[in-house]
Amino acid sequence: MAFDEYAKYDALGLAGLVKKGDVSASELAEEAISRIEKHNPRLNAVVTKMYDQGRAAAAAKPEGVFAGVPFLLKDILGDYAGVPTQSGSKYFSGIPAAHDSTLTARFKAAGVVILGKTNVPECGLLPTTESAFYGPARNPWNTDHSTGGSSGGSGAAVAAGIVPIAHANDGGGSIRIPAACCGLVGLKPTRARNPLGPNLGDIMGGLISEHIVSRTVRDTAAMLDCTSGPETGDPYWAPPVENPFLSEVGKVPGKLRIAYSVTNLAGNKVHPECEKGVLETVKLLRDLGHEVEEAAPALSIDIMADSFMALWASGLAMQIDGLTMLTGKTPAEGDLEGLTRGLYEVGRTISAVQYQLAIVQLQGMARQVGHFMEKWDIWLTPTLGAPPLALGTIDIQERDPVKAFAPIHDYVPFTAIQNATGQPAISLPLHWTADGLPVGIMFAGPFGGEALLLRLASQLETARPWADKRPKIWN
Repeated sequence: MAFDEYAKYDALGLAGLVKKGDVSASELAEEAISRIEKHNPRLNAVVTKMYDQGRAAAAAKPEGVFAGVPFLLKDILGDYAGVPTQSGSKYFSGIPAAHDSTLTARFKAAGVVILGKTNVPECGLLPTTESAFYGPARNPWNTDHSTGGSSGGSGAAVAAGIVPIAHANDGGGSIRIPAACCGLVGLKPTRARNPLGPNLGDIMGGLISEHIVSRTVRDTAAMLDCTSGPETGDPYWAPPVENPFLSEVGKVPGKLRIAYSVTNLAGNKVHPECEKGVLETVKLLRDLGHEVEEAAPALSIDIMADSFMALWASGLAMQIDGLTMLTGKTPAEGDLEGLTRGLYEVGRTISAVQYQLAIVQLQGMARQVGHFMEKWDIWLTPTLGAPPLALGTIDIQERDPVKAFAPIHDYVPFTAIQNATGQPAISLPLHWTADGLPVGIMFAGPFGGEALLLRLASQLETARPWADKRPKIWN
């Protein structure tokens, strides 16, 4: 199969070819492997190659909605039995997973052929993928720029046409940020829509959601049909859905009440290109018949930042000390990056009272946003406060987390809100800068409201298609 032919299909399209017998799962796997070998030296998207496992899975003629589709796991939470999950860290490296995660098992049941694991920042802490352990992932649109994070390797692989979909997860924007930076579709589902088990039920106060990055709305919807649903022992609950998510694609969303914002929680305007992307989208939405007005909930950036710091730092400390308990090995100097070490040290000082207060504060924020969403169906913002950063902008060795994270507040002003509230939110590639960098536009819906988001996203995908926008690396 020639690459031009492979690349013109999304994941459902490739699966359709396999089911018709026009191409085999093994042929698709070899095509994807050849793409990894060609592009990875430049992009550093794939950090663990699993060609033997992938070839064996393809030869077994997988079945399912995505039968035979090449796929990559993120190297955080993407446990695959016998393969290390290294989280971009020397300290976490080299320990094979005892079993598949529940989500990995559901990916396999959907029929995908897993060929490797993708690059991440250390422990998923940053909105850029530049770990000391793996080296930086590079953006296919401009290799001097960031892919975003923490699912940056997955974003780069899909944007480059290596695979049509890839695993991603999101504890502060890590599905949506790489989608924005790489010109992709990135849906953070409602809290508990996809499982975190069997090793985890809750981590960091319910901030984390699992899913994928893709090039089409229908792939995003169809994979959610394959993976969503509760697992025994889950501590959270997502409202059940009336119809398959894929069936929502193409449905008319009706006239929606949409609020939009181009000012962050600190009162600062976003980058002009991000503002331009939002205002272009506002015009498009009005042309489509929606009611759109500028409005935003009154939220405190200080409360959100302090609460996230408490949850992220204590969660990181739990992971590191938990591994120490299992292995007897404490992290030596050089085992962790400066920022990770600094945040770990902060996390070990977080008291139970501070942790509980952070939970209460974020729950209060969720109620504020919930009341705001009683008036509006959708809240529209830029995904990021600026176009993709140049690599090296964020200092991964700064040991003071407050200093390290300070410039990030303006760069990532909105995505963490939905992690706090549990709402679904989707980033769509609706704008490009004059010099060709993608700018994501984000739509947040009501709790449990993925169906509404998918209808709107599908409408926008039809009205302003992005399938023909591809980085030069495809050529």
